[in-house]
Amino acid sequence: MAKKKSTKFVCQACGYESPKWMGRCPNCGSWNEMVEEVVADKNDRRSRVSMTGVAAKAEPIQRITVSKEPRIKTKLGELNRVLGGGVVPGSLVLIGGDPGIGKSTLLLQVSAQLNETGGKVLYVSGEESATQIKLRAERLGVDGGNFYIYPETDMSAIRQTVEELKPDYVIIDSIQTMNQPDVTSAAGSVSQVRESTADLMRIAKTNNIAIFIVGHVTKEGALAGPRMLEHMVDTVLYFEGDRHQSFRVLRAVKNRYGSTNEIGIFEMRNGGLAEVLNPSEMFLEERLAGENGSAVVAAMEGTRPILAEIQALITPTVFGNARRTASGVDYNRVSVIMAVLEKRAGMLLQNQDAYLKAAGGVKLSEPAIDLAIAISIVSSYQEKGTNSTDCFVGEIGLTGEVRRVDRIEQRVNEAAKLGFKRIFIPKNNIGGWDFPKGIEVIGVATITDCIQKAQLRN
Repeated sequence: MAKKKSTKFVCQACGYESPKWMGRCPNCGSWNEMVEEVVADKNDRRSRVSMTGVAAKAEPIQRITVSKEPRIKTKLGELNRVLGGGVVPGSLVLIGGDPGIGKSTLLLQVSAQLNETGGKVLYVSGEESATQIKLRAERLGVDGGNFYIYPETDMSAIRQTVEELKPDYVIIDSIQTMNQPDVTSAAGSVSQVRESTADLMRIAKTNNIAIFIVGHVTKEGALAGPRMLEHMVDTVLYFEGDRHQSFRVLRAVKNRYGSTNEIGIFEMRNGGLAEVLNPSEMFLEERLAGENGSAVVAAMEGTRPILAEIQALITPTVFGNARRTASGVDYNRVSVIMAVLEKRAGMLLQNQDAYLKAAGGVKLSEPAIDLAIAISIVSSYQEKGTNSTDCFVGEIGLTGEVRRVDRIEQRVNEAAKLGFKRIFIPKNNIGGWDFPKGIEVIGVATITDCIQKAQLRN
């Protein structure tokens, strides 16, 4: 009599495992996400063995030789910046984003550029046919002799093809369509995504192949599948932007080979994605000079300073409770700053509706944007415009003090480069460095001090 295979129930939202079915996952709270799966045989686990048959072994740390990892640069300087200087051989990169945002377009362009550098590329597509990819490649002007298209979802067949072709780069589009034959659950399930990613990680690390993985996102914007998917890979990139606008933001949230929170700006055109070399100018190009409710901040995104406009609209409420809306900035941060202004600056904001946004679709999250948020709120509330050549940087505490921020020199230099005449910074940041020519650096200690020195105009 054949031995009955044991089963388990796995939550498709978070990966929680249970020996019995439950309507509600005790880990993440999702309903009706528990799916029955067959427990894999423990003897079926694969060790790390390269395509040449070399298996991994334990070595003393003194015998391990290290060198700076090589970087293969693409023609997209923004992508190189986000990756930490270029593509690292043997790395596993995960790219997520909304449907239709341009993930496949970006990877197709990158594949062609890597092919031009002399590398062999294998593009594995589980969602499109070879004809569809060829049509997009012709539109983007992509061509190459060592560029292979492979429409397949079976991981065993993909593994065999990689062993035969021995490519330098592999693109998997997407991981949710890949299927491990020895895993009984459906494609896209937690088990399938986990095992497929583990298989790709073994291929990348043992054969020094750079692998790019496309990941689907949920309606909340997070990567679909188990959270361990992001832990397994070396780099996690999010491709963000509004489908109705041409600009796209590539953001690094994890990078073992470079800085995290680095961003790259692209513009979607008929011929594909083009990099935006000066994003500060792009975010400020449509700004109306002298209008109230507007303030410019020099924010840091990774190692790059970016000047962005923060807009505020303060209007009397017609309902009992005032409404607060924030886009591109944190809602809780806006509420705290409005409370500080009411308590420390004597402004009656509790009966005012407040609508704030970071113009241009950029998302700002660092504490240094506090001062610009406060000045934009004051400007709209008093109906007095800020000077078009003023910039504001600083974190605001609950007692109304303006606190020190990091990398102040880079922020001031970026503001001076774009023609700003004055920049308001925390008083404690002044000293120990040289101010650039052409810009006046003004130190402020409190929010009321900044409001007085800014001299808002009617």
